[in-house]
Amino acid sequence: MSKQVLFIQGAGEGAHDAWDEKLVRSLECELGEEYTVVYPRMPDEGDPRYATWQVALLEAFDALEDGAIAMGHSIGGAILIHVLAEAPKRKLRAILLIAAPFIGPGGWSSDDIAPRSDLSERLPAGVPIFLYHGDNDPIVPFAHLALYAKAIPRALVRPLGNRDHQLNNQLIEVAEDITSLS
Repeated sequence: MSKQVLFIQGAGEGAHDAWDEKLVRSLECELGEEYTVVYPRMPDEGDPRYATWQVALLEAFDALEDGAIAMGHSIGGAILIHVLAEAPKRKLRAILLIAAPFIGPGGWSSDDIAPRSDLSERLPAGVPIFLYHGDNDPIVPFAHLALYAKAIPRALVRPLGNRDHQLNNQLIEVAEDITSLS
């Protein structure tokens, strides 16, 4: 039986097919046949709304086996981490955020996602959390990585040099961390 990785896309018109599909293909290539990457199309990707994506995420969680890995890119990562902080605890193997904008003081403000001062405490205990961000990201400032690191002190922080918002479409380090969990 293969291990499941749920990949939540970022936002923007065409993000699923034109942008994040490349991340998923890189991840699949690096992980090999032992893993199945589940890549749902999120609703209204050009204008994501927390409540709408939350429903889609909860449905995606329900289809996963215990021990799956949940990861999100960009706004998909920000929404994922907030849903996990609010939802009943899922039996996840790990949580990974790639170039996720931090919602809260020092980060981005949102009229759709409420900042959480208790983010770390609300996430499933004992579940490893990995944070990845390229230092050449023109979309989400690299400083958001440090904001997440402060908000989730137990997270493993992975700054990636000379990488853009899409991590140059190379998820080698991400795949290495995933396979190290086995």
